[in-house]
Parts: sequence; structure tokens; C-alpha cells
Amino acid sequence: MRILHLSDCHIPRATGPGAGPGGTDPRAILAGLLADCAEIPGIDLVVVSGDVANDGSPEGYAAALDLIGGFAAARGIPQVYCTGNHDERDAFAAVLGTGHRDPSARDAGRLAGAVPGERAAVSEVAGYRVITLDSLLPGEVYGLISTPQLAWLSRMLADPAPAGSVVVLHHPPIGLSRDPQSWAGLRNAADLGTAIAGSDVQAVLCGHFHSQLAGQLAGVPVWAGPAVVTRIDLTAPDGIDRVVRGAAATVADFGGPGSPLFHVVHARDPLAGQALYVYDGRRGEIIAAGGA
Repeated sequence: MRILHLSDCHIPRATGPGAGPGGTDPRAILAGLLADCAEIPGIDLVVVSGDVANDGSPEGYAAALDLIGGFAAARGIPQVYCTGNHDERDAFAAVLGTGHRDPSARDAGRLAGAVPGERAAVSEVAGYRVITLDSLLPGEVYGLISTPQLAWLSRMLADPAPAGSVVVLHHPPIGLSRDPQSWAGLRNAADLGTAIAGSDVQAVLCGHFHSQLAGQLAGVPVWAGPAVVTRIDLTAPDGIDRVVRGAAATVADFGGPGSPLFHVVHARDPLAGQALYVYDGRRGEIIAAGGA
């Protein structure tokens, strides 16, 4: 199975240049990246690992569904979304349902019934069980998976899927020691590790950090993919996020030699690398616009 993994589209209610973070145009950025990915062969599924909408607005979700859904429909493949810290559960559910949509764009997921309000769900694609977790903690940048979700996940994984499972969530259960990665990821990563240890989970896909990162949790490969809307330049000092232009996605291959394999594809953007703003993670505020 080949997955096109997107994350952090951050599409707002407003449209046009300047509508998104750092004066970006998230809809145009997403459309451009998808156009650049048009010739990638053999994609079986599109996964979006959270922060679909920048402001949790129905308009943001509708725009994402229009663009990503159009890409998926042209290929006759399903699409899967999960919530991130910028998302809003009710608006997400109103537009995207469970977040799992079949090749005809119909809702195809099964919600975790014992987890009221949260958008954890599961569906099957080409023999793989695709599980989305809801790590959203309203009002917080960091994430947490609730005890009922973890119990549901453990019950789900007790029976192996034909080709194995792929877990998708927004907040990475791994991170660099530098701020803000050291505190802005998944706070109960060890609990997730307990739930997936020794199971059929082939990989955990996530986003949030706006920069790619690979590691392991309980022996399972973890991939934090790059963001669509912006990239964080990790050459900045510890505690500082230098945010630059540079849309990217991941192609994740499962089932072949060396599986899982991850490679990054970058949008053909002549402005890639241009500084947008500098964010002080410790103070929680933008300290400079443009370069620095």
C-alpha cells in the first residue's frame, strides 16, 4: 500500500493571500502541492494527520475536502483525516464525519463508540486497518490520548488485520530535546507505546512539528511528516521556531522490501525557504516578522 501523507494544511475561513499563518494563502499552497503530486504513481490512500483547518471553521474543512477530495476522486482512492490542536471537533464532524471517506467520498469509518465526542475511528484499505486517534486537547498546543481511546485501541489491536495496522494521530509520541518539540508533542506517549507494543501496527503517522522526524515507539516506526502550509527551520536557536515557506508531503510505502519506507516530496515553490516569522516557544508569541 502506498499512502500520500499530508499534515498541517491550516486552511482558514478567509480566502486569498494573507489569509493564513505568516501571510500565506493555505488554499493555494495545498492546491499547488497536490498539483505537484499528480504524477506520483500507485497512491492507494491519502492521509491528513491533523490541523486540517487553521481556525476550526466549517469553511476550512470544506475547502480541504474539496481540494484533497478532488485529488482522491480523480484516482478512485479513499481519504482519511484526524484532528489536530487547531481543529474543532463539531465542525470537523459536520464536514468530514468520522474522517474516513471511501473512493466515492462517502463516510466509511467506524467511530470508537465508547469515546463520546472524540473523533477516533477506523476503516480498512487494501487489507490494512487504518486507525485515527484524537489527540486534541482544546486550548492546548500539546496532545493527549484519553484513557477510553487507549482502551478502545488495545481492544482493536487484539485481533490482527490481514495486512497489519497503521495508526494516525496529530501529536508525535517522539520529539527532539529542543523546545518546543520537547513539550509540544504527545504527553502520554508511553501509554500509546503500551497499547501498540507487540501488535500488528506497521507505523505511526503524525504531524504537528512542521518538520519531518523519524523514530520508534515500543519498537514501532514513527514518522512525523512535514507540513503543507509552512516549514520550521531547525537551524534556529533552541526555543525559537523560524517559520519559512516550503510545502511538503510524504510518500509512505508498506508491504515491500524495507517496509515501511518514507520519502518526502517538496512543492516546486520558487519562494521555498523564505522566512515568514519567528516564534518564541517559551514566551508563546511571535517576536519577529520576516527573517531573523
